[in-house]
Amino acid sequence: MAAEPAAVAAGADTAPLAGKVALVTGASRGIGEALARRFAAAGAAVAVSARTVDEGDHPLPGSNATTLREIVDAGGTAIAVAADLSRQDHRRALVHEVERRLGPIDVLVNNAAVTYFEPVASFSEKHYDTMFRVQVRAPFELAQLVLPGMQDRGRGWILNISSAAGRHPEGPPYRRALRGGTVYGMCKAALERFTTGLAAEVHADGIAVNVLAPTGLVATPGIEHHGLDRGVPRELIESPDDFAEVALWLCSGDPAERTGRIAYSRQLRAEIEGAGAEAAGPG
Repeated sequence: MAAEPAAVAAGADTAPLAGKVALVTGASRGIGEALARRFAAAGAAVAVSARTVDEGDHPLPGSNATTLREIVDAGGTAIAVAADLSRQDHRRALVHEVERRLGPIDVLVNNAAVTYFEPVASFSEKHYDTMFRVQVRAPFELAQLVLPGMQDRGRGWILNISSAAGRHPEGPPYRRALRGGTVYGMCKAALERFTTGLAAEVHADGIAVNVLAPTGLVATPGIEHHGLDRGVPRELIESPDDFAEVALWLCSGDPAERTGRIAYSRQLRAEIEGAGAEAAGPG
């Protein structure tokens, strides 16, 4: 288990999510695992969700059971709920089960993803539909399912995990490395527009809705599996724990102010640290 990172800002509340329930999708490995661990360390009761139940169920390392064990061994509170977010019945059952076992969901993190890197000319309809169901439809519907409770309580935080792939390619000329990422970029661009629109809709209800994307690449099993880190300078590789720290800041602040943002991890971290230094004053 990775060491717990230091708080972004000196003097920050060590348990800003105490008494809250957080649901993190795609939490079996990588960014989702780090988010689940960090939110539990911040006091939340965390629902860990992914398709991979146990080690060995997926070619990549990581599972619901492993993330759950890491949280519990560290003294945190968590449950694991398996779900295939490409299926509507699983999406509804996931929210129902989390609320039955932990209570109303205060923090929703949409991190789950199924990704195929293929050129548009040969991209299959099945792969296209699966990606949009998991990366766009699922965050949309999970938000619909948790919003009524958040609105009743007058508080809530929704965080959607995006990527620089949502940006428009620069060119011409174009880098060949971009080939195969068009549909992934479409999903992330749709997710970001959904985020800002929903943030505007529910701002008066005390609910924050934000996007967080890595500035570079986060070192995860999926990134390594797809070879996306090949030739990338070390300084552009981020740790999942550092990413999770700024995600916590977005999910624990005043929804009246920290909302509607399409944020990038390192830039946001610098902003937070700068604000902390300014608040501390000289000396």
